Amino acid sequence: MGNVRRTVGSGSPLEPEIGFSRAVRKGAHVAVAGTAPIGDDGATVAPGDVYAQTVRCLDIAYTALKAAGASLEDVVRTRIMLTDVTRWREAARAHGERFAAVRPVTTFVEVSRFIDPEWLVEVEIDAVVD
Repeated sequence: MGNVRRTVGSGSPLEPEIGFSRAVRKGAHVAVAGTAPIGDDGATVAPGDVYAQTVRCLDIAYTALKAAGASLEDVVRTRIMLTDVTRWREAARAHGERFAAVRPVTTFVEVSRFIDPEWLVEVEIDAVVD
């Protein structure tokens, strides 16, 4: 793959509006953008449920990783952004279900809000493909 830049879209209507890709791979490095809990119908998944929203974010991010030629085992960093950091254990449970064996570095951080007020969490992922 060399240093070829490859972009991956997820079909989000925000991608062309904002001018971003769900994921970008450059050489061995893959970065997945802040991923919100949006369903296939464009609506917020599981309003009020941090765990279910985190699962959805991770599902979307995983699909983007695969499309970029990466796997969960290639993940080296995750960032979990929450509108209420006191609920971090709910997001951590979903994260742990995916990454208990991989154990990437991770950060939980509180943000004031997201684009959609129903979103309680967003996830970013960085991977390095061997």
